[in-house]
Amino acid sequence: MQETGLLVRSDILLLFFFILLQTEIYSQVYPDEKVDSLLRTGIRHIVNQDYKGAEEIINLLNKEFPNLPLGKIYLAANRIAEAYDYAEDFDEEFILKRLEEAKEQSEKLIDSDNENIWYQYFLALTEGYTAYFHAINESWFSALSTGVDAISEFDKILASDKKFYEAYIAIGTFEYWKSRKMEFIDWLPFNIDSRKIGIERLKVAIDSSSYNSYLAINSLIWIYIDQNRFDDATKISEKALKEFPDSRTFKWGLARAYEEIDPSKAIALYIEILNSYPVLENGNYKNVITLKHIIAQQYVKLNDKQNALKYCNEILSIKNIPEKTADELAERLERVKSLKKELTK
Repeated sequence: MQETGLLVRSDILLLFFFILLQTEIYSQVYPDEKVDSLLRTGIRHIVNQDYKGAEEIINLLNKEFPNLPLGKIYLAANRIAEAYDYAEDFDEEFILKRLEEAKEQSEKLIDSDNENIWYQYFLALTEGYTAYFHAINESWFSALSTGVDAISEFDKILASDKKFYEAYIAIGTFEYWKSRKMEFIDWLPFNIDSRKIGIERLKVAIDSSSYNSYLAINSLIWIYIDQNRFDDATKISEKALKEFPDSRTFKWGLARAYEEIDPSKAIALYIEILNSYPVLENGNYKNVITLKHIIAQQYVKLNDKQNALKYCNEILSIKNIPEKTADELAERLERVKSLKKELTK
């Protein structure tokens, strides 16, 4: 059975994937230039995987503009991104506390001015990050409940301003995957296939949004992969990597697409991702083992049994894996053993 990428990067999580980026469009620029500048700088640090630099900038944003929830939202977002990237345990207490503070502050701002679309956006964004965090923690009921709340808030924003393109990203992603996951009941009269609508909204968002373009690009990459449109997935991945050549996020999508087009290119990308991780105290076992397993499977496609076996042996020779991590990797390690057995027949 061929690998399709990290399990945590599966399509279901894309319903709640709210990590951010920027492009230039006037309608989506926050009206305070200093807030906009700090926000953009902090987000770029997150995208470039400079989590320490991101935290410094976002702390400054939070300190200089304590009346806004943006600093709290992005402090949580940065911690989520870092732990997710390094496959580490989440600092749940810190993350949920920041998001709860942001929600309370957003609601107070809305009470003071319920016509302010940015205040509505703060609440929608907070709900979105909360849903995403619950999803990657596999708290699916909480994730779904909060995710629906987030979509509802984004719908309210679009009702006020059809050109607030940030809202298109969350709604477009949700529309596609909702229809995709409900295919098994397509005979029901109320079940409408909105996948095309979702894709079109994401395309508009990529060209028009300000802070969330990264979400739209990443979502569309994985949607194209889901539709077996691998050439389209590679095109938008490569375009994104021209601006952020070291982004592991875009490289993951590009490598997954190349698994179906050119496994040798997929291997090269997965090796780049593997070598890009810094040396971590926890050994980064999850990423190392997952990536080496995927690489071994790609070598099998190329009928290169020698290199496939090499990576299997490297995985199985790893010692001192923490018990909790070993339990989480147990099923994968069994598959590595099975693959090695097949290769040595």
